[in-house]
Amino acid sequence: MTLAQGPTVVVVGAGPAGIRAAEVLVAAGLRPVVLDEGQRAGGQIYRRPPLGFTRVPETLYGPNAGKARALHALFDAMVRGGQVDYHPLSSAVAVADGVLHALTPAGHRTFAYDRLILATGATDRLVPVPGWQSAGVYSLGAAQIALKAQGVALGRQIVLAGSGPLLTLVACQLLKAGADVSAVLDTAPLSAQLTALPGMLARPVLVLRGLRMRLRLGRRYHAGVTLDGIDCNERGPTAMRWRDAQGRSHVTTCDMVGLGWHLRAETQLAGLAGCAFDYDEGWAQWLPRIDRLGRAAEGLYLAGDAVRILGADGAELAGRLAAVACLTDIGFPAPDVTSDLRRLARCERFARGLARAFPWPRAMVRAIPDETIVCRCDGTTAGEVRHTTTNNGAEANRVKSLARLGMGRCQGRYCQLAGAELIASRGGISVCEAGRLREQAPVRPVPIGAWIGEELIAKKAAGIP
Repeated sequence: MTLAQGPTVVVVGAGPAGIRAAEVLVAAGLRPVVLDEGQRAGGQIYRRPPLGFTRVPETLYGPNAGKARALHALFDAMVRGGQVDYHPLSSAVAVADGVLHALTPAGHRTFAYDRLILATGATDRLVPVPGWQSAGVYSLGAAQIALKAQGVALGRQIVLAGSGPLLTLVACQLLKAGADVSAVLDTAPLSAQLTALPGMLARPVLVLRGLRMRLRLGRRYHAGVTLDGIDCNERGPTAMRWRDAQGRSHVTTCDMVGLGWHLRAETQLAGLAGCAFDYDEGWAQWLPRIDRLGRAAEGLYLAGDAVRILGADGAELAGRLAAVACLTDIGFPAPDVTSDLRRLARCERFARGLARAFPWPRAMVRAIPDETIVCRCDGTTAGEVRHTTTNNGAEANRVKSLARLGMGRCQGRYCQLAGAELIASRGGISVCEAGRLREQAPVRPVPIGAWIGEELIAKKAAGIP
């Protein structure tokens, strides 16, 4: 079969998972189409700064600099050799009937495919904190992007709060860059972190690396805290109010707050493409249903953090496996995956340990005051969610339609999980029973002109006034 006659495989995402998937497809003689929201491949974990940026990879990626360089070089070589059809700065916004719709630098464009591999990564998992709607309150991921892509710390006096490895990592990266990090507030108790240690020892090198970073934080780090609120004025945050593990109240002055509770899989496109989901109590989120190689539906494959939050190494393995599943299904020779499956299982054990060490703060979410903003897009409060649940039923999409929870531009990425906790608590049911918000296309805001312009051009070409 020649390349011209081969099936069209589209890969969405050029992070570790997407790059490895493309590599396997290219080795089999295919020329995949790769869409990437970034200007250059690398994804979030190996995000590349603009050309001419003076900070070296060792500063940007720390001990993973070698891996970052290797992935960047691999993908760049495939692009130079014409082995992949690469579309940077292109955001996939809808998928239906074997066609992917994307917003590209040239406007709206469609990509017909025979097989689709989604390596869409993850986004920050957030908890509503009173005052978090203020300017100057960012996600940990946003703070990391600003630092990696532009060398910018988003505040002069910074408080970071949440839980999970990203909390420690971003704090250390900011300190290394010379930023003033006043406090690192972890809602996970030390007891949970110690109890989960045996599972995390599936990858002892990462555990030791995390411990070294934790030691670098010194007295800035506080475990088992409860966040009471962010004080703000017209310019942004002025202080974080919190209670330590012994219940003592503290007020830490700041002008920037970064929040994040590990990550959540980015699954909107997967849902539109026909993937089924299950609520995972360990991860405290809805996750795609796949087989061991990443098959999610006919012709649909998922890889990387879009499926499970396994980190960069796990994403590379999952990308290879998804591509192997794709090749197998279309009848192409595929490499043996026995070793990859074994290594991925180790990543899974480590990640499950992380989920137990840094749990979703369910009790804190359910106790937020009624006046707390839950949906920052539409300003929906916790009280409105509770009131709607009481009067109209404990079902996520019903609450969405009446209280606008998850109806804004982020489509529930930042409020769905917290909203589900409030619905379940008020309705006396499990989060799983509260249900999952249905996806809507486009999955990201797009300018109407991109579609109108294309329509007008098509009419003009057809001679239609």
